[in-house]
Amino acid sequence: MTNAWEDRKKALENEYFHKKEREILDEMKYDAEEILAKGYSKDRCPKCGDMIKPMIFRGVPLDKCPSCGGIWLGPNDLKILAEKDHRGWFDRWFHADNEETSDQEV
Repeated sequence: MTNAWEDRKKALENEYFHKKEREILDEMKYDAEEILAKGYSKDRCPKCGDMIKPMIFRGVPLDKCPSCGGIWLGPNDLKILAEKDHRGWFDRWFHADNEETSDQEV
């Protein structure tokens, strides 16, 4: 009779460790996928996926996508630009972009 109880105890123990190993493997798989995704998206445009080019505008580092024309700012970059020139920089920036677009459409 003690043998059946010992067998049941071992089976439950094996089930517990199997479950823990599965959780660890799933977590490792998720981490590996996350690393691959970050590696692919580093220095790429979030809109179109092409490589972005770093540039400096009014002393603030920005990233610009040559394909779609997207401008990507860091966490504090917009605040820094707004403090420097209030509204003027914004109007000039997009006015220049509109001129380039209208030249390309003709």
